[in-house]
Amino acid sequence: MQFDAKLLLLIGLGLVAVYHVVSLVRGLPKLGSLKPTAGLLLGGVATNFFDTLGIGSFATSTTIYRATKWVKDALIPGTLNAGHTMATLTQAFIYTQVVEVEAVTLIGMIVAAVVGSWVGAGLVAKWPTQRIQLGMGLCLGAAALLTMAQAAGALPGGGEAIGLTGVKLGLALFGNFALGVLMTIGIGLYGPCLLLVSVLGMNPAAGFPIMMGSCAFLMPFASDRFIRLGKVDPRAVMANIIGGVPAVLVAAYIVKSLPLTALRWLVAIVVAYTAVTLIMSARRKPDQAELA
Repeated sequence: MQFDAKLLLLIGLGLVAVYHVVSLVRGLPKLGSLKPTAGLLLGGVATNFFDTLGIGSFATSTTIYRATKWVKDALIPGTLNAGHTMATLTQAFIYTQVVEVEAVTLIGMIVAAVVGSWVGAGLVAKWPTQRIQLGMGLCLGAAALLTMAQAAGALPGGGEAIGLTGVKLGLALFGNFALGVLMTIGIGLYGPCLLLVSVLGMNPAAGFPIMMGSCAFLMPFASDRFIRLGKVDPRAVMANIIGGVPAVLVAAYIVKSLPLTALRWLVAIVVAYTAVTLIMSARRKPDQAELA
C-alpha cells in the first residue's frame, strides 16, 4: 500500500508539474517582461536554498520584496505561489519517496490543502491592496512566532504514528484545508503543517511528505488562478524558477543540513518587522497606501 501511494504521488506530481508549465507558458508572457534582475535571481537562489533546509521561502521572500519594493504588495501572494512552485515540486519529488506515511492520511491531507488553496486564491486575487497587506501582516506575524518557537525548540515533539484515523484525521483534514487557504495569502505551509501533525501525535518525520506534497499539489492550481487574473510579477516568478530549482538540488544533495538556529532567530526578527510594516501600511487611507 505504501508503495502504491508513493507511486500515485509521483505520477500526480508529474501531472501537476506539466499543468504548471502550461499555465506559465500560456499566461506569464501576457503580463510583461520575463527578464529577471540580478537581485531577483539572487533572492530566488537564497530563499529556495534555505527553504529546502527548513527555513521557509514565503516569509523570507515577502521580506525581500517589501524591503526592496521589487514587487508590489498586491502582487506578492500570487508571485509567491507561482514563483516557488517549481522549487517546491522539486523538493516533493526528492523527499516524499524517502519517508513512510500512511496513504489515507497523506492523500487526504493533500487533497484538503488543494481545495483550500483553490478557494483562497479566488478570494485573495480579488482583494484590494489594503486587505492583502493586512492579511499578509497578520500571517507573517504568526510565521515569526512559529519561527521563534522552532529556534527555541519549543514545538511539540510529536509521537510515533505514521497515520491518523477518526476525529484526529478529521482535525488534520480541516487544519490542512485552512492552511491551504492561508498559503494564498502568503504564509508558508511547512511550519504550521509540521506543528499540526505533531500536535495530533504523528511522527514529525511523517509530516515532511505531507507538507511538501500539499504545497506541490496546491501551488500549481492556486498560481494558475493568480496568473489568469494578472496578480503576479512575471520577472520575480521567472527569477524564482531559474534560481530556485538549482538551489534546491544543491541544498538537498550537496549541503543537506546546516546549523540554522541563529538564522531562524534572525529570520523571525526580520519577518516580525515586515509584518508590522504591512499592518501599518494597511491602516493608512487608500490614497496614502497607494503612494506608499
